[in-house]
Amino acid sequence: MSFGLTNAPAFFMYMMNSVFMNELDKFVVVFIDDILIYSENEKEHGEHLRIVLARLREHKLYAKFSKCAFWLKEVGFLGHVLSEKGVAVDPSKVEAVLNWKQPESVTEIRSFLGLASYDRRFIKDFSKIAKPMTSLTKKNVKFIWSPKCEEGFQELKKLLTTAPVLAQPDVTKPFDVYCDASGQGLGCVLMQEGRVIAYASCQLRKHEANYPTHDLELAAVVHALKIWRHYLLGNTCHIYTDHKGLKYIFT
Repeated sequence: MSFGLTNAPAFFMYMMNSVFMNELDKFVVVFIDDILIYSENEKEHGEHLRIVLARLREHKLYAKFSKCAFWLKEVGFLGHVLSEKGVAVDPSKVEAVLNWKQPESVTEIRSFLGLASYDRRFIKDFSKIAKPMTSLTKKNVKFIWSPKCEEGFQELKKLLTTAPVLAQPDVTKPFDVYCDASGQGLGCVLMQEGRVIAYASCQLRKHEANYPTHDLELAAVVHALKIWRHYLLGNTCHIYTDHKGLKYIFT
């Protein structure tokens, strides 16, 4: 395919998915030209590695040896660090957030929140903490960096440096979803066997702030099911909420 065409990445991604169709999500993850091979043990890893290399040879695809890394216990992939313990924040991204100076314009706020949002799954109540800053990005709002903005700014930086290692999901086991809602936003946690897989939160829209309590609590459940649909669809999941009225909806 010629260089410069806008659909080149999508076409290449389609080709790579076709090449590794039988191995995807079993022991291979592919993103454009990045190939990640994961295994339970060294013996399996050797077999998986041979299969992947055979696939590349079969389709006349070449991997530059200097850009390959083998038999790693820990690897950086798509902005995260993966290991047998789980998924962690990439230290290089954390360093960029820590060195960020106080935003002095709406554009700088958006840039900071954009970078921090990439790791929002590691931070509980991300939307609630960031609310004072996101409020400044709204139309016709005068830019005034208040103490609450500074507090949220520093809190996000602190939480990113102490972010927990998240567990890898196992689709053969049931999931636990914890949901909650308040007048400020919705929050939920995806867990499995007592370990956190991901946090999620969102701020309420203007009209949603007028919802009664039971509607907000239900909205939190719907929000969780939507964003984690790829994990939960077809699997057993237990939903926990502190609003007893909702249990009658599911009976």
